[in-house]
Amino acid sequence: MKFGVGQPFRRVEDLRFITGTGRFTDDLHYAGEVFAAVVRAPVAHGVLNAVDTSTARAMEDVLAVYTAEDLAADGIGALPVVIVLDHATGGRMPLPAHTLLASGKIRYLGEPVAFVVATSARAAMEAAEAVALEIDDLPAVVEPATALAEGAPLLFEEAPGNLALHWQLGDMDKAEAALAASHRVVELALVNNRIVVASMEPRNAIGLYDAEGESFTLVTGSQGSHMIRDFMFEGVFGLPATKLRVITPDVGGGFGMKAVPYPEQALVLYAARKLERPVRWQSSRAEAFLSDTQGRDNQSTAKLGLDAQGRFTALKVETLASAGGALSAFGVYCPTLSGPPMAPGVYAIPVVATDVRVAYTNNAPMDAYRGAGRPEAAYLIERIVDKAARELGMAPDALRTLNMIPPEAMPHKTDTGVAYDSGDFAHVLRTALDTADWAGFPARRDQGLGPSGDRLLRGIGIGYYIERTGVPGKEGAAVEIAADGRVTVHVGTQSTGQGHETTYVQMTAEALGIDPARITVKTGDTNQPIPSAGGTVASRSMVHGGGALKLATGEVLAKASAAAATFLEVNERELEFDDGAFRVPGTNRHVGLLDLAAKVGGLMGVGDFEQLAGTFPNGAHVCEVAVDPDTGIIRIERYTVVDDFGRTLNPLLLSGQIHGGIAQGIGQAMLERVVYDPDSGQMLSGSFMDYGLPRADDLPFFSVATQNTPCTTNPLGIKGAGEAGAIGAPPAFVNAVIDALSPLGITELDMPLTPSRVWEAIERAKG
Repeated sequence: MKFGVGQPFRRVEDLRFITGTGRFTDDLHYAGEVFAAVVRAPVAHGVLNAVDTSTARAMEDVLAVYTAEDLAADGIGALPVVIVLDHATGGRMPLPAHTLLASGKIRYLGEPVAFVVATSARAAMEAAEAVALEIDDLPAVVEPATALAEGAPLLFEEAPGNLALHWQLGDMDKAEAALAASHRVVELALVNNRIVVASMEPRNAIGLYDAEGESFTLVTGSQGSHMIRDFMFEGVFGLPATKLRVITPDVGGGFGMKAVPYPEQALVLYAARKLERPVRWQSSRAEAFLSDTQGRDNQSTAKLGLDAQGRFTALKVETLASAGGALSAFGVYCPTLSGPPMAPGVYAIPVVATDVRVAYTNNAPMDAYRGAGRPEAAYLIERIVDKAARELGMAPDALRTLNMIPPEAMPHKTDTGVAYDSGDFAHVLRTALDTADWAGFPARRDQGLGPSGDRLLRGIGIGYYIERTGVPGKEGAAVEIAADGRVTVHVGTQSTGQGHETTYVQMTAEALGIDPARITVKTGDTNQPIPSAGGTVASRSMVHGGGALKLATGEVLAKASAAAATFLEVNERELEFDDGAFRVPGTNRHVGLLDLAAKVGGLMGVGDFEQLAGTFPNGAHVCEVAVDPDTGIIRIERYTVVDDFGRTLNPLLLSGQIHGGIAQGIGQAMLERVVYDPDSGQMLSGSFMDYGLPRADDLPFFSVATQNTPCTTNPLGIKGAGEAGAIGAPPAFVNAVIDALSPLGITELDMPLTPSRVWEAIERAKG
């Protein structure tokens, strides 16, 4: 089919975006609306003695100023923690309340302290500046190791020693014994730098209250309207979720950061009920740097054991991770349930064990960022494998191939308990190396001079990733064919730029034989006629949402088939469906699906899909760089990636996802780093003047290809693809730079590899 699955069908949503007719939260307005501003903590740690709102309340156009005392008086609860785990030593992790507004103590810079509502945005901001805070400063701790040190300033009484969670996977003693018996042990310590998400559209929320029905509506940019409703409402307001409708219009980027509930979303609802007027709040970019959840931020030490032939025998990892100054909904998920299970990567490692300590620190709360733990795991294993190859004197590709799980071993269960269903890792790697002309690199290494005439330092690196996506869960979809031939697809996943509408249109058009122009996709509304919805996280949208849509279109066809049999006066088993019509074989008798819908007054099918196992996309990234030794500037000369995504639904959209992921991965590896002053906790990288993001001229042309092995864990045979590029890029880039610098004796360097950091390393190496 011309517009069917597998075709490079152009995005149907792009016209409204490139013509400025997209409808984002800030584009929506309501009669009588008022404006909110947040008073944020100007320090990272301190005792909050008083919040003086008298001046602000008296200002012209100010309607209300709310503090934690007001919320407590009205019985407003704290934000939920979705992932709650046990300590390795026994007992549940502590759960200090993540209150909407600070009470008694400040724990991170930018923490909400008061909520101001006025008749204009300017009046609200001016009143927020007039709120006086009486704070006794306390010493701040911004690194996990510092926070866990004896005598460190304590953030929460409920969390002695600032320990949010001590968690283990695998047998640490067994791993240590396996390492002791190994022929060689390679050790590596590395940092996975803290990242600001920096979505193009900052966070926002509009709260509405219906006094007659005692119900709420929240309009907000999110990664799933149902998730925000179900996670937040009952715990905060003590009311059934049916009392809240959440609407998410177009969204300008999420990357994990918009998958969790925030104080401001609850505060606009609270204020809307108090004032009986719509209340809107829009984050500034400065606020986003301080208050959006951030990503990564952990330090790990790893030991990899090898036998005399170079085969891996054991992997032991110890990680310190940050939770930030409050526990976000999925806060401990990334360094525990997501990353460590993927620690062995694509390699057959008999014994794997991980010890994780998550610390409360005086900086923004941590949560998912594109990849959510899997990039950290891939970065660690790929960096230590490269180091092992150097110490053994082996080629990095040869050591990888020697230790890769072979396709005949599939399905394969790792020592961390993860069951890989499919994959031919060595073949994917070989394809990537051939495409990148790996064999020809030695001849290229000595080519080219820098601006000063010095020879450029050239290097090449591999990053092979595997991740778990489409984790178990349910997702619903519904397909309606109206009597006039219009087709509406309802889904619970939320596009934040990925192009979901296009893929769902393709799938529906192929299944029903309908012109794509007739199909409209609706999402982002908890009032949609779908049985369940899990939103867009963990690259699950096409696995789960696609599975649900397959069921929904199947139900439409089942109902239509029965109607067609009646209309054509034949047994239903005699019918064939092809190209949008039911036909009686051997005759010219047929009836179109849209004609049937018109005759019966419309058709509807509902799908409630349950995914029982994950999918395991994987791929090889090969990066080639040139480093100017006089400036430390790195230029990416070539970038090749070959992925295994199972069945490809739309190669055009898939390439876009990979390109974007690589750009974000290189951004972390080359430029990005959140910096807090270690004593005061003040952010030193709080704007785009001080926080680097990659530009187009930082990036090369990406060579992207697939070598797919169909997935066996879902009916579409697909593997999630949205986060893959951000996982494979950092180790490939860093390994390439280390390869370039290794002739100078530089074999370890932490991200981000900024020009200044690289130049300083070169100067130190010169002595």
